[in-house]
Amino acid sequence: MKLYPDSAEQQLEFSKIKSLLSSFCNTEYAKEKVLNLRIHTKKEIIILQLQQSYECKLILEQSQSLPNDFSIDLSRALKLLSIQGGILQVEDFMHIRRLAANTERIFRWFDGERKLAYPGLYKVIEDSHYEKAITKMIDEVFDEAGNIKDNASEALQKIRHNLYRKRNELRRVFEKEVSRLNKAGYSAEIDESFSNGRRVVAVFAEFKRQVKGILHGESDSRKTAFIEPEETIELNNEVFSLENEERKEIQRILKSLTAKLSVYSNLLQQWLQIAGEFDFINAKAKLGIEIKGNYPNLTDGAILDLKEAYHPLLILHNKQTNKPTIPLTLKLNEKNRILVISGPNAGGKTVAMKTIGLNQMMLQSGLLVPVRQDSEMGIFKQLFIHIGDTQSIEFDLSTYSSHLLHMKYFIENCNGKTLFFIDELGSGTDPNLGGAFAEIILSELNRRHSFGVVTTHYLNLKIFANHTSGIINGSMMFDEENLQALYKLNIGKPGSSYTFAIAERIGLPKHLINHAKKLVDEDHFRLDKLLNRTEQDLQQIQKERKELNDLIAENERLKKQLSVTLDKEKHTQQVELLRHQNKITEERIVYLKDMERKLKQVVIDWKKADNKNEVMKQLQEMLFKRKESQVKNKLEKKIESKYREVQAPIAVGSKVKMKKNYQVGEVKEIRGKRAVVQIGTVPININLDDLVVIEEKQVS
Repeated sequence: MKLYPDSAEQQLEFSKIKSLLSSFCNTEYAKEKVLNLRIHTKKEIIILQLQQSYECKLILEQSQSLPNDFSIDLSRALKLLSIQGGILQVEDFMHIRRLAANTERIFRWFDGERKLAYPGLYKVIEDSHYEKAITKMIDEVFDEAGNIKDNASEALQKIRHNLYRKRNELRRVFEKEVSRLNKAGYSAEIDESFSNGRRVVAVFAEFKRQVKGILHGESDSRKTAFIEPEETIELNNEVFSLENEERKEIQRILKSLTAKLSVYSNLLQQWLQIAGEFDFINAKAKLGIEIKGNYPNLTDGAILDLKEAYHPLLILHNKQTNKPTIPLTLKLNEKNRILVISGPNAGGKTVAMKTIGLNQMMLQSGLLVPVRQDSEMGIFKQLFIHIGDTQSIEFDLSTYSSHLLHMKYFIENCNGKTLFFIDELGSGTDPNLGGAFAEIILSELNRRHSFGVVTTHYLNLKIFANHTSGIINGSMMFDEENLQALYKLNIGKPGSSYTFAIAERIGLPKHLINHAKKLVDEDHFRLDKLLNRTEQDLQQIQKERKELNDLIAENERLKKQLSVTLDKEKHTQQVELLRHQNKITEERIVYLKDMERKLKQVVIDWKKADNKNEVMKQLQEMLFKRKESQVKNKLEKKIESKYREVQAPIAVGSKVKMKKNYQVGEVKEIRGKRAVVQIGTVPININLDDLVVIEEKQVS
């Protein structure tokens, strides 16, 4: 992306984002990438980088991580590896061993389904491979502690064997000599020391001539002399010679191993790059988590459809101070390309503009942005910005001259793929003349189909935006009553500067305010007052709309709660019904089992009984008794539904019910303790105790 001016990154605070991103990096490779972070214009590159950042963010949010913990800068060692005849140091080989182990873990991590689940991250290692021969070659020479093994070569093994033997022999001879000197009283407090790698004994200076050997030096106080005993000179020479052979053999082994590894110098360079690339992606993911970043929909064309977009640095600042951050929502497309933001000073116009510009730069750099995920952002090839006082002492330019110089560049170079930002368009000169020029500049930028955001206090620009196709008004909302900026962007309406309202609230003398009002053009004053009133009404409408939405939401919640309760009650009833049906079924099963048992007994009794009629009588009673009971139950329910019992004496003409078979009739005659009851056409003589008086129920 082409940026103008050179300070565009600083003006939009993108340099602070880069500094923050760098703090999450562990490798020099990743830090270098951050320092030279490119703002891309190719959709494929941006999509891949965003996808990688988003996939890594998902992994971190699941409390997992990529198995990449290699952060050592091996660039010097790998460069030496590619030079013929170069020899790597021991620590270089151990670092390469760690790099190989790190690479193996990465490749193993992507085995199976992960390469399909995280295709963006897998792209990093797609063109590379793991070579186990590198680890094997190093392990043949070095142990886990980084020491060269005795069997690294046959020659080294032989040298170290001889060296071990000679050192033991030297130790025995030396200890014997030290013991002799101690008995003679020649040796000082320090029995043994080393000089130039040779074992020497410390003796009192006055006895140095009595000890045969080579004098290697004296102490600073001249009281102690360091002598190599004559008996150990030849052994020391042999040990020194073997140690020299050992060093030469080690150098030869390291040179040979370096030559073997040089075949893989390009592969090792790839591995180092993979470790750095994953570190860079991991840093982007961590930054994304910090600023609540997302991966919005990306379009190749010029469009900005931001939903709940935040200024990333403001989120971090407010998080530390426990303050809320107000998001902005706006849409710029081919129909409405330029947004003119008006409103009072310190109302958030510049912050809103920087929010849009900074998010766009971050997105095209492959960084996750703090917007809602269903936002849509396009790709721009140029980004121009002009914020604040830009007077140039070097070129002897005034503020307004510098302003016009920048506007000249904007007009000459902008096109349909340009995104521009201008703070206080036309300021720095006479308001009437500046406003006129601002209108012409805005008209030209619109004619060239460029996209952008402009902040202004000029009334003529608000009016111009209102009736010009391609340009829309916007305002930063303000609480006039409490003199507080709400930092909320309202699209579609211009805003008032609240000049007189602020003056009144802070207590400026009334007569001065009235005098100022008289100096202002009447139409201008009335329009600003109208904007003021409109904005306050709009705030009230939005407040009432919010309250209404809250009530609707509460109503929906109660509706869902009621639905859940009804479903629960319905379920309870169904469970109860099933329980009742199951109970009936269980009773039926018990009855049938009991009946089966009785029938079996009847068969046994039939076979044994002499009086078969008695058995048949039992069988008949058993089979038809329950049936009669069922008939009686049905008849009882039918009578009870039609009649009810009454507490009254039985008399002639009373309607009565028979207690045993629930027959209903009328008393015709009473004969002592019995009565004659007419049931249908048949008169029946029955005991009074078996009757109860009833009456018909009233039909409601």
